[in-house]
Amino acid sequence: MFMGTYYNSIDAKNRLIVPSKHRDQLAGKCVLTKGLDTCLYIYSMNEWDKLTEKIAELPESDPKVREYIRDHYANAVECEFDKQGRIVIPQPLIDYAKITKELVTMGAMKKIEIWSREVWETPDNEGSMQTEDYSEALAKYNF
Repeated sequence: MFMGTYYNSIDAKNRLIVPSKHRDQLAGKCVLTKGLDTCLYIYSMNEWDKLTEKIAELPESDPKVREYIRDHYANAVECEFDKQGRIVIPQPLIDYAKITKELVTMGAMKKIEIWSREVWETPDNEGSMQTEDYSEALAKYNF
């Protein structure tokens, strides 16, 4: 399980140092793709395979499912860590996540989220949900 928040940045070659605590769980390889809410997701290879199995069960007759599959997989890249624990973020993903330099890298259970620090700290960012909002959202799932 991925948890914790780290403040880091990308370098001039669009490389991100993945926190060592997370790298240990990724076993040298991962999948990087677009996430929801203008962030990027990093999945372990095992979690990516599980996600792919779930998505494969969705009805491709639904145009929204087809659109999601195209967007999610067309923008996915398999990454291997260099000796310093870095991965390269492709320019289209940098553009999507509005990354300039500073990042917020956080564990989100089964995946890692990469946020532009500017986007994350925006007052209207959905990541800044208040306690009562969490309670209301989770109540729909009997949580």
